Amino acid sequence: MTGSTAAAKSNLRNLVIACVAITIFGFTFGLNYPLLSLAMESQGFSENMIGINSAMIPIGMLLAAPIIPRAVSKYGSKDVAIASALCVAIIFTCFKAFPSIEAWFVLRLFQGMAASSLFVLSESWIVKFASESHRGRVVAVYGMALSASFGAGPLMVRFMGSESWLPYLIGSAVVLIGIIPLIFIQDNELEEQSDTNEAGDTQEKKSMDFFSFAPKAPMLLIAVAIFAVYDASTLSLLPVYGIRLGMDMETSATILAALIYGNVIFQLPIGWMADKFPKRAVMAGCAVVTAISLFALPLSMGSIWMWPLLLIAGAFGYGIYSVALASLGDRFSGIELVTGTASFSVVWGIGALVGSVIGGWFMTGFGPHGLPVGLGLIFAFYVVGLVFRTRQLARKAV
Repeated sequence: MTGSTAAAKSNLRNLVIACVAITIFGFTFGLNYPLLSLAMESQGFSENMIGINSAMIPIGMLLAAPIIPRAVSKYGSKDVAIASALCVAIIFTCFKAFPSIEAWFVLRLFQGMAASSLFVLSESWIVKFASESHRGRVVAVYGMALSASFGAGPLMVRFMGSESWLPYLIGSAVVLIGIIPLIFIQDNELEEQSDTNEAGDTQEKKSMDFFSFAPKAPMLLIAVAIFAVYDASTLSLLPVYGIRLGMDMETSATILAALIYGNVIFQLPIGWMADKFPKRAVMAGCAVVTAISLFALPLSMGSIWMWPLLLIAGAFGYGIYSVALASLGDRFSGIELVTGTASFSVVWGIGALVGSVIGGWFMTGFGPHGLPVGLGLIFAFYVVGLVFRTRQLARKAV
């Protein structure tokens, strides 16, 4: 076996395991958000309180961000990922064992801290081991795995409800099963990168900083922030949105699944476009289609037309993140790539924190339809900013 063949097989194995890791992350969050949101809704909590409680997960992710690189450097990415998954499994059962709002604030904080390493490490593996010519499509498969696992959570809530132990136990069991592939990850590359970072010169250490990276890719980071706001708002409050419009719990959980599975259906075509056309143009197109779909959603709720709109809004709303991640891999390498991946995690945490709260504000201030309309406006503003940034760069190039 030649060295290049062995390296290709190693890369493929790591890419598959990265998809497994993100599936664990996605399933956990896809089940957790609607499960706890509907449980809180049945107990009479307001949209604001549901959103604030959901915000503890991204807060936990932000708190864990500076810890993860040190833990990987000391213990290796494989051990960190396995330990994190074990924590997620234990915490999942604790939600049912300690069914109080006070306990859920603490548990969701630690859940965010534990799950964040799966998010950061899987993205590092995906961006590092995907070839440039196929990066858009590889990231698309990664996004499909994430969305499919997200969508499985709301469907589980639809069929099992939120009152029994069953969804909590199944969620924990799936995470435990997902640990098995993680045992076979080859994490030498990341450890070598960590060693390089530790031994690097002052300039290299300085470059490994969020604030030094942000000016290099502001629109990518804003795209991640918008995706995170969208993701957290819909996961936390889309089922509540359905209930506020008079739908039953099963249908309300299904509309979230439809939004998520739109990403599964259309992710590969979006990845193909990202490989064939300028990624900035593809990101703008994703934002435009998402905004239009969200603006049209209030007019279609309760009719058959809400289902295709939800699929489209999910596909292109989530697609903007996949294209941004592929663009990151195209533009940066080495220390800058690691810094960019970590920066994506930080911005995702901030965006998800804001999204968990702002969705509740939209609904409280403007009624149930304030949720899709408010999110649509955010995507529309991003398109304006992207056009302005493109013209600004064009003027500098002249």
